[in-house]
Amino acid sequence: MTDRGRKALRTTPDTFQVGPSSMHWTGEKLVIDIDEIASPPLVSRVRGRITVTPSAITSVELPLTEDGTHVWRPFAPVSDISVELEAPGWQWDGHGYLDANFGTRALEQDFRFWTWGRFPAGGGATCIYDAVRRDGTTLESAFQFTPKGEAAACEAPPQTPFRRSLWQVFRETRADPGTTPKQTLNMLDAPFYSRSAVRARLNGEEVTGIHEALDLDRFRSPLLKPMLAVRVPRRPGWRF
Repeated sequence: MTDRGRKALRTTPDTFQVGPSSMHWTGEKLVIDIDEIASPPLVSRVRGRITVTPSAITSVELPLTEDGTHVWRPFAPVSDISVELEAPGWQWDGHGYLDANFGTRALEQDFRFWTWGRFPAGGGATCIYDAVRRDGTTLESAFQFTPKGEAAACEAPPQTPFRRSLWQVFRETRADPGTTPKQTLNMLDAPFYSRSAVRARLNGEEVTGIHEALDLDRFRSPLLKPMLAVRVPRRPGWRF
C-alpha cells in the first residue's frame, strides 16, 4: 500500500483507482491490478493481478456499534481467488472472500480490541466477529454463509485464547472445548495487529481460515503511530 494525494484518485461506479493500482468490478468478478513498491526492509516491485470470483453476493450488514458508526459488510464470504503476481511462486488459485468495513469515526475512538475470523466450514464459510468496545460493551457475532449467499446467525464455540503474535498481540478465536487453535501461517505481524492463517476445530469440523487480532489501545499510542509513516511509502506528488 502507498499513500498518495487526492489527484491520484479516480472512481467510477465500477472502478476504484489509486495511482497505478485499481479494483474493477466486471459484474461477475473483482479484478485487482497491482503496481506498487513494497515497504522496507524488502523494497521491491509488486506487480500483477488478483481476481476474486464470488459464488454469490450477500445482503448482510452487521453494525459493530449501537449507533451504527461502524459496519461490517461481507460482500462475498464464499469466493474463488486467482493470484498472478510477477514473482516466482506467486501464482495460485484457491478459496477466498471479499468483505469491507465502513465507518464514520476512527476505529480507536470506539474499540479497544477485536478479533475476526473467516473459516471455510460446512460447505460454505463461518465468519466470527468478537470485539470489546471503548464503552465496555462487547460484540459477539457468528454467521454461517452458504455458496448461494444465504446467511444465518449461528452458535459458535467458546472464545479460546491461543499463542500471542511475535509482537505479543493477544489472540483468541472460537474453538470447540478442549481444543486449542494454532497458527499455521504468519501473514502480517505488527505491534498492534496480527493477520494469520489459523487452524481450529469448529463444531466438530477441523478448519483452517484467516484470523486477525487488532489491539486499538496499542494503535492509539503516540509512540506507535509514527511507525506507520516508516512502513507505508508516500507519493504525494503522483499524477495521472
